[in-house]
Amino acid sequence: MQRLPAGVPEEGRPFPWVLPRPSWATVLRLSQLLLFSIGVCCLIYCGQLCQKQLQLKPLEAHVAELQLNLTVPRKDPTLRWAAGPTLGRSFTHGPGLEKGQLYIHREGIYRLHIQVTLANCSSTYSTMQHRATVAVGICSPAAHSISLLRLPFGQGCTVASQRLTHLALGDVLCTNLTLPLRPSRNAEETFFGVQWVHP
Repeated sequence: MQRLPAGVPEEGRPFPWVLPRPSWATVLRLSQLLLFSIGVCCLIYCGQLCQKQLQLKPLEAHVAELQLNLTVPRKDPTLRWAAGPTLGRSFTHGPGLEKGQLYIHREGIYRLHIQVTLANCSSTYSTMQHRATVAVGICSPAAHSISLLRLPFGQGCTVASQRLTHLALGDVLCTNLTLPLRPSRNAEETFFGVQWVHP
């Protein structure tokens, strides 16, 4: 076989640095591969976009407005609460009631509010009334147990307050009134509630 001198191209390939022309079948396969890759990328992007849109949807409101459940005589300082259409304007949407205590089903920042008016309260206050308090706290689980509000009656017959606080999933809120004092049964004088405001 005879060698060609340097710089002389081989037969059939006039310039060795130029790649051979691809066949139509190769061009078609590469086009299909490119389209398939673009399709997979679009599916991944659309999936992530849909997840973000689902996360941005407004969350269901978690709110409760409760009235006293005085069907059971008070043997301890804990106030028991109830909700439902038979009790007028009380309701729960999200949080639940467990043995008269409010049970949290969604973690987040909540606005809690309470008002308690003493039954048979007079403007001439007694020593017991002067020392009486209403306390709201997380009573369960024990690891989260903490006092959230402590409201002294002082010389008045009514205490009321509200605050923002973080509550975790499974927290149970308890409210206590100094014994032997009794709260008013009037739903406009004594009520307790929470409203979820932020995750």
